[in-house]
Amino acid sequence: MFETLKNAFKNKDVRRKILITLALLFIYRLGCWVPIPGINPLAYSGNSADGLLGLLNGITGSALSNGALFAIGITPYINASIILQLLTVAIPRLQEWQKQGDEGKKKITQVTRYITLALAVAQAAAVTVSYVRAGALSDTVFGPMTQGWIIGIFVAVIMVMGSMLTMWLGERITDYGIGNGISLLIFVGIIATAGHSIVATIQSSVGGDEMAIWQLVGFVIMVVAVFLLIVFIDGAERRVPVQYAKQIKGRKQYGGQSTFIPIKVNASGVMPIIFSTALITFPQMIAQLVAPTSSFYIWWMTYLGAGSIAYSVLVALLILGFSYFYAGIEFNPEDISRNIQQYGGFINGIRPGRPTTEYLSRISKRLTLFGAIFLAFIALVPSVVFAAVLGQTSSLVNAFSATGMLIVVSVALEFEKQLQSQLMMKQYKGFLK
Repeated sequence: MFETLKNAFKNKDVRRKILITLALLFIYRLGCWVPIPGINPLAYSGNSADGLLGLLNGITGSALSNGALFAIGITPYINASIILQLLTVAIPRLQEWQKQGDEGKKKITQVTRYITLALAVAQAAAVTVSYVRAGALSDTVFGPMTQGWIIGIFVAVIMVMGSMLTMWLGERITDYGIGNGISLLIFVGIIATAGHSIVATIQSSVGGDEMAIWQLVGFVIMVVAVFLLIVFIDGAERRVPVQYAKQIKGRKQYGGQSTFIPIKVNASGVMPIIFSTALITFPQMIAQLVAPTSSFYIWWMTYLGAGSIAYSVLVALLILGFSYFYAGIEFNPEDISRNIQQYGGFINGIRPGRPTTEYLSRISKRLTLFGAIFLAFIALVPSVVFAAVLGQTSSLVNAFSATGMLIVVSVALEFEKQLQSQLMMKQYKGFLK
């Protein structure tokens, strides 16, 4: 990894892309600290520490608790992408766009932007209501405009504008930077939140509490172990050997080579966890933002809140279901079997056609089951262990959530691959010249 970074900075074009990426990420982090006029962040910081608001605050790099310009950040775009990905399976028009190459990609991107705008308006309204309930809106900066609804509309509009600007920054990083702009924005937000939590914990431990220091050391060891496990599973794959028969066309011979089909253990990545937690916490989010003192919210937090047995069972079942759903989207055994047969290939001991499809489907299902068990373990067990070591009130528990750690590892590995591909392209161009 360090060798890749060193070589990247030696190349002029790649270095320019890295600097553009860092500049745009700096603008994003600056927007996470610029406060929105009319919000008192001190009155709201305590309300965004727990629950789903704590998760949103962690993704945005503490922008929600700061009452900043990017308070809702990139989350509307993430939700819009997830919704559109689900609709693609059910709507034939979207499937046609996916097969049209760059032109279809532009159409899908435009639809994603419209859905992002709608979700940003809804989320900004909900967050503004939570600001009002927490008494975090201030009318001292508006002069004669002291009516609460005017201030609320102003704050919501600014948050929507900040969300769309965040989306624009992510797209610019993808176009002019290294790539994966949206993922890098999430990565930076999670890293910033984790850094703040680590600094706060170290400052509280410096006071002489020996037990707190040992708890922090044990927590660091467990985090490193979880990261190693995530990296190991992220790179794990089953390689199915494929043999291509020799073909003679004219005076030339083609084929006769051996290759393999890589089937990843965790092909769906972090998406099943995001889907599962979003689905089970959606009623909680609505109740927490609109009616935090209602009997429904109290009942939900008592029986289906994070940490309860029912919550753990439902999340595990949802992760299992969404893992198979995403595996079906990412890996189609019938198409792969057809392509192998068309090019004169076969799997040793398996007949071409339907037997090959069934064989690949059986392997995919077994690997998906193992990957779903891994995701369920990562989603539930580390958080419980972290809470037992540090206590439920520790900010490190939310900062190092399972979703956050999976995203950090996936984005870091993908970033290195992007750098390597950029360097490889420059080497080929130099060779051709």
